[in-house]
Amino acid sequence: MTPKLYIVPTPIGNLEDITLRAIQVLKAVDLILAEDTRNTIHLLKHFEIDKPLRSYHAHNEHQIVEQITELIAMGKSVALVSDAGTPAISDPGFLLVRACIKQHISVETLPGATAFVPALVNSGLPCDNFVFYGFLPQKKGRHTKLLSLKDETRTMIFYESPFRLVKLLEEFKEYVDGERPCSVSRELSKLYEETARGTVEELITHFNSKPVKGEIVVVLAGKAD
Repeated sequence: MTPKLYIVPTPIGNLEDITLRAIQVLKAVDLILAEDTRNTIHLLKHFEIDKPLRSYHAHNEHQIVEQITELIAMGKSVALVSDAGTPAISDPGFLLVRACIKQHISVETLPGATAFVPALVNSGLPCDNFVFYGFLPQKKGRHTKLLSLKDETRTMIFYESPFRLVKLLEEFKEYVDGERPCSVSRELSKLYEETARGTVEELITHFNSKPVKGEIVVVLAGKAD
C-alpha cells in the first residue's frame, strides 16, 4: 500500500453495506485507527481482517495526531475508521486529515456509508439544496443556533440522541414552527429501521407515545419561499 492516510467509511448498521474496496484497504494497510476498538474488532472479525488496531477518538486525537503523521511519513499506510459511517462527519478525523494535508501527506477518502444521506432522501423533503448541522451544541451557542433556523430556506439535517429527540422537536416547535414538515429516521439499515414523517407537532405526539431507541437523524423542511 502507498504510504498515506485512508479514510474508510464503515456500515451504519448492516455489515453487508461495506464496500469491496473498503475491505481491500483494511486488509492491506499497516495500521487501523478506530474510534472504539471493541466495535471495530467485531467488524474486522466478520470480514476476516487481522491488522494492528489503535484507538483514535475525541479524547486522545489531539495527543496522537503527530505520532500518526510521523508513522505515515516513515512509510506506513494507515486507515481511519469510526464506529459507523464516514470519519470526520460528526466523528473524529478532521484534525488528522488537516495535519496530513499541512505536512503534504496524501489523504485518500473512500466513498461509503453516512447516515444523513439515506435519511434525507427518505424524508421526502427537497434534496437539491440542504445544510447539515450534525449535533447542535448542548449549551453554549444552542439558543443562537436555534434562532437562526427559522429563516433557513434549505432543508436542514440534524443528528440527535434518542434521549433528547423529543426535546429537540419541542425546540423546533418553539423556535421554528410546529407546522413545519419534518422527518425522523432511526436504526437506518437495521432490522427495526423506521422513518416517521409529519409536522413537528405530529412527531412530538408520535415520539412521546413510545420509547425511542437507536441512532437518530432528523430532517426539517426549510422556510417556504
